[in-house]
Amino acid sequence: MAEIYVSGHRNPDMDSICAAYCYAYLKNKLDPTNTYLPVRCGNLNDATKAQFERLGISPPPFIKDVRTKVMSVTRTTQDVVQTVDPVYKLVSFYGSSNRSSVVPVMEGQRYRGLLSVDEVSSFILKENSGKRPVYHFVAENFPKVLKGSFLQKGSRTTFDAPIMVGAMRYVIFCKHMDALEGSPPILVVGDREDHIRKAIELQIPAIILTGIEDQVSAKVDWESYEGVVFVSQHDTAETLRLLRLCVPVVQLMLQDPPILQSDCLFDEARDILADSEFRGLPVFTGNQYTGFVTRRCFLEKPKTKLIMVDHNESEQGVPGIDEAEVVEIIDHHRLGAAKTRNPIFICCEPLGSTCTIIYKLFVRNQVEVPAHLAKVLLSGIISDTIMLKSPTTTFEDYTAVQDLLQLGNVADMRKFGETMFQSGASLAKEDPRKMLEADFKQYKELGVTFGIGQCEVTTLTDVDDYKTAYLTELEKVRQTHALDWAMFLITDVVRENSVLLMTSMPLFERKLAYEKDGDGKFWLPGVLSRKKQLLPEILRVLEE
Repeated sequence: MAEIYVSGHRNPDMDSICAAYCYAYLKNKLDPTNTYLPVRCGNLNDATKAQFERLGISPPPFIKDVRTKVMSVTRTTQDVVQTVDPVYKLVSFYGSSNRSSVVPVMEGQRYRGLLSVDEVSSFILKENSGKRPVYHFVAENFPKVLKGSFLQKGSRTTFDAPIMVGAMRYVIFCKHMDALEGSPPILVVGDREDHIRKAIELQIPAIILTGIEDQVSAKVDWESYEGVVFVSQHDTAETLRLLRLCVPVVQLMLQDPPILQSDCLFDEARDILADSEFRGLPVFTGNQYTGFVTRRCFLEKPKTKLIMVDHNESEQGVPGIDEAEVVEIIDHHRLGAAKTRNPIFICCEPLGSTCTIIYKLFVRNQVEVPAHLAKVLLSGIISDTIMLKSPTTTFEDYTAVQDLLQLGNVADMRKFGETMFQSGASLAKEDPRKMLEADFKQYKELGVTFGIGQCEVTTLTDVDDYKTAYLTELEKVRQTHALDWAMFLITDVVRENSVLLMTSMPLFERKLAYEKDGDGKFWLPGVLSRKKQLLPEILRVLEE
């Protein structure tokens, strides 16, 4: 099962957001083997935000980009060890070739570290350091590793001790015990009364008895002994081998590897791991441990799967789209799609709204449109066709609206649309830069790069009040995006007229078919559509 994003264009308008939301719903109905997630790659404009709140629906969440992140290759596993678990449990995980090279170490539910075969090897190699190794033992680990039982548990639950085997003659044994410096040892011994008495006398931390068939025959004063007594069913050699594996795994954690955040870029995470000495690194989301990655995770770079709606050109898509795998395109604009590696489903029709196309796909696939979704589709169509008044409106848009009004239990389309448009931002009160870039599309034609923003309002009477501020900021937008020409179309959806603000371009301005109404301002009666009316006029001027 894969997660597939459904995204509109940058600086999304109502149609783009509604299309992503509704198409993800449809795809989840048609393809339960994958999960389709509606997302947006830009901020919601005020009208869209208000409309979703009015409908009681959460809009698609924002994503910064679709570049491959480390979360795409993060692994989780049920094979974890607790800090107090014996090394024996950790080693047992490496008995199968399909195990990961690292094992997470937890303390309850809290992440503590990662351990690999490297740490196990270092633990074993310290046997050759030239000194008698001292181990940290947890008494409760003895029956987890050794077959046997406690004769008595003693007063100490943990202790540091080397290991001694009581296989020598008693006199030699005493010399060795007296010669030991530092921590007293654990004694591994058979049913030898003298050796056991000496161990009790020295109050060593633990006695591991081997070769006991029924019960201990040595007559010793166990009550005077404060340490642990454990009877092993293994022979002495096997007991000695396994005893070292009773050490808790926390003792192998000598250093902490660097932490990766789940939104770290794939290439960056791969380089961090490659430059480190570790086999794996932990992955966190904020302060929450979510898994780990190993070197094997970076052998192949996965691609984020994406469906483009209301656009088909990569330049208008979510950042990082060149690293993603586009699997579908649903649009109503001119085609400028990039090449794809595999054949994909493309549904592009010259209709007034992408939501009209999506509604037709619901009908074609015989999927029921619930009332709340009908209102979302209706919002997208009414917004993009400006209540069916735009010259981009087709008969199919009109019939789709009639169907959706009934499905959504909406009595009056005009009232529905006017309420929606009135929720838009007031240009006089809002930040000019925010409004200019809220729905700003860039083009390159005949060697000229230009951009056109658009905003719907319910009156044009106050344009002169904010014209100067918007023209000043429009010039900054032009410079920021390295454009030759920048324009801002302000559309009165009630009276069906527009005003066009633009940066200085005298050669082109003189050829426009619109009436100039002051510096940088043009009057466009009857113009509602950027795509169908304004853009063709701009292209005509460029061609001439």
